[in-house]
Amino acid sequence: MATSSAADAAGDDDTTALFKRRRIDELEKQGNDTRDASSCAPIPAESGGEQQREEAALASKASALTSDAAFEAWCARALADTAAASQLLPASTEDTPEPLLSAEARLVPSALFEGYSFTGSLRPAHVTPQMRPPAGVGVTLPDYASHKRGLARSETVHRRAKVIPVLEGVELETMRESCRLGREVLDIAGRFIRAGVTGDEVDRIVWTACAERELYPSPLNYFGFPKSVCVSVNEVICHGIPDCRPLQAGDIVNLDVSVCYKGLHADLNETFFIGECDVSSQTVVRAAYETLQVAARKIRPGTLYRELGGLAQAEASRHNCSICPSFAGHGVGRLFHCLPDVPHYRKNKAVGVMKPGHVFTVEPNVNFGTKGKDRIWPDEWTAVTVDGQRSAQFEHTFLVTQDGYEVLTARPGTDRFSIPDFDPSFFQR
Repeated sequence: MATSSAADAAGDDDTTALFKRRRIDELEKQGNDTRDASSCAPIPAESGGEQQREEAALASKASALTSDAAFEAWCARALADTAAASQLLPASTEDTPEPLLSAEARLVPSALFEGYSFTGSLRPAHVTPQMRPPAGVGVTLPDYASHKRGLARSETVHRRAKVIPVLEGVELETMRESCRLGREVLDIAGRFIRAGVTGDEVDRIVWTACAERELYPSPLNYFGFPKSVCVSVNEVICHGIPDCRPLQAGDIVNLDVSVCYKGLHADLNETFFIGECDVSSQTVVRAAYETLQVAARKIRPGTLYRELGGLAQAEASRHNCSICPSFAGHGVGRLFHCLPDVPHYRKNKAVGVMKPGHVFTVEPNVNFGTKGKDRIWPDEWTAVTVDGQRSAQFEHTFLVTQDGYEVLTARPGTDRFSIPDFDPSFFQR
């Protein structure tokens, strides 16, 4: 899929610097005693120079998001700063510049969809140009970031070697930090969504959160994927491209966030309810969560990777739901996708035995009803259910330990060595 950009590289460098500069100013206005839920250090009353001042502010970047007012102000600024690059608003110093696209035009999809027969009620909308990678000294770019077609050649080389990577020592600690930051970005995106918000706005929020943390948003340009996050609504199984369609009450939406920190990727996702949702939506979201929960209980040294599939499929069936076999969990870390493959259906042929230091995702795609098959939209990414029924997914990155597993992408304050029971109110928006 072709990629495009609205700004040159120099302009994007300036944009990233602007995010950091404004972030510092916002944090200082919060006061010296403001901390986030992870007890980030406060901003010193006096700093020893511009560099130390910036480092202190970036270390406390989440602290300004503790109050609703501060979070809304941050989101408004993030959207304003990325509007020109998304070609929704002109580059302008005016407070209220005229939009380049009308509200009606934003709902018009690509010509690729002319005459297409949809399986459900969801319709695509306008997709804005691809953002350039966040600029910054600390941003490590994967090989596909600058490739014209987004090819990840390192992944091809890895698969030829047929070896499951083992992470340990400093590299494992860096992986833990990557997963912590990925969780932080997903929590920001999840806090932002509500009825009326567009997928494009979610993408710009994720891009900005990554830019502030000097992260590379792993989906960006991966084999040509045009955005920084996957936003999958209703019957979309996965790989939904963020567009200008506003979320509506009654939707369910999956946010799949992946980030690269110092060359190590983290991957996680969650599905949310937008307003009051019907019974089938509630059923499939619970089924997806509990399917992941049940499969994770088998993670320990000596388990065959193929064993997780039967557990996942049995749990999905218990909810009158089905597993989509086209997509699987995967190794993650030095590469965005690597060995092992982790299918979520029974009688699969996955190769490998779990050993301490293995890091991988479990992420069952669960469809409501008995049809687990998928169809790909003409954009060559968006996978949807063949009968228009809804689909849901939850994903964590796991580390195999000496006697079990650690959830590297666990929510702060939860047990990292188990998955808590499903609480639908937590995912209600």
